[in-house]
Amino acid sequence: MRFWKTALLGLLVVLFLIQLPMAQASTEDEQNNIEVYEAAAPGVVNITTISVERDFFFNIVPRQGAGSGAIIDSEGYILTNYHVIQDSRRLEVTLADGSKWQGKLVGTDPDNDLAVIKIDAPSHKLTVIPMGDSDHLLVGQKVLAIGNPFGLGQTLTTGVISSLGRTLRAQNNTLMEDIIQIDASINPGNSGGPLLDSSGKLIGINSAIFSPTGASVGIGFAVPANTAKRIIPELIAQGYYAYPWIGASVTTLLSGDSRALDFAVDSGALIVEVVRSGPAHKAGLRGGDRRVRLGNRILIAGGDVVVAADGEPVNTAEELIRIIREKRPGDLLRLEVYRGGLHRRDVLVRLEERPKRR
Repeated sequence: MRFWKTALLGLLVVLFLIQLPMAQASTEDEQNNIEVYEAAAPGVVNITTISVERDFFFNIVPRQGAGSGAIIDSEGYILTNYHVIQDSRRLEVTLADGSKWQGKLVGTDPDNDLAVIKIDAPSHKLTVIPMGDSDHLLVGQKVLAIGNPFGLGQTLTTGVISSLGRTLRAQNNTLMEDIIQIDASINPGNSGGPLLDSSGKLIGINSAIFSPTGASVGIGFAVPANTAKRIIPELIAQGYYAYPWIGASVTTLLSGDSRALDFAVDSGALIVEVVRSGPAHKAGLRGGDRRVRLGNRILIAGGDVVVAADGEPVNTAEELIRIIREKRPGDLLRLEVYRGGLHRRDVLVRLEERPKRR
């Protein structure tokens, strides 16, 4: 009897030892998640902001907010969202080891919902998350998001890229382009945290969710890393990003409007107003000079219609704005326009730096 008990015990031990590696082992995908998280999590910070607001009785009271950020170099620069630090009076950064550091605002770009802050922590405490290339992403590609949702530190969610080239409106009403749409869960507090690829490189900055409830429903958005890489040097050097400016307001010319106005073109960007002494004014472009009622709408007509910019067709106002945003102040922009919608001409405009918004 003792022999059988010993044999049975031995068999159970053998089965346990066989099962133990299987229980501890993980799939290749799970192992990748673990490795990316362990490498990148120390480079993700929690950002606590203190701002002030007026209560119901018009008393000034402090308000606390929270978000995430990614350490981008060993000097203590941290990339996050503009809306995370907007209107803040004080910034506190908590590293993965729990140490807290006072943050200094370095630069902001509300147009792309980006900001850079800095902490004076020793380099051995800073884990830098390497920047990746967001120009060659594919729908279906695996992504990982690390952040601090609801103040809970170092949370990992995974998913895939759902779509590319989305357009998202920033809080200052500017359209952000080439936005990455993901299905990885993004919740309040995740904003500003890194979106990583399977190699652990930062390919986006988690910026917003689409949700009727305020919680994640599988539709999240991230600003591409290459947008950030273009903007970060100027944010660090001068505190803002210098955008090109043409000095004119435009609207999309619809085909129905074109027919009603007897224009020679069916579509384009109709110049509504030209800023005096601005680049468009200096180049001789004209804005509208009369109001025309088209059904229930009033259209400012008489201005030039832009149909191409640097040889690229322009069918809408948004297309012209996108082409201009890809330029730099001081660049020349060759426009093909129809004066009053009738007579074609080429106009060369030298773009200037956009005046700072007040």
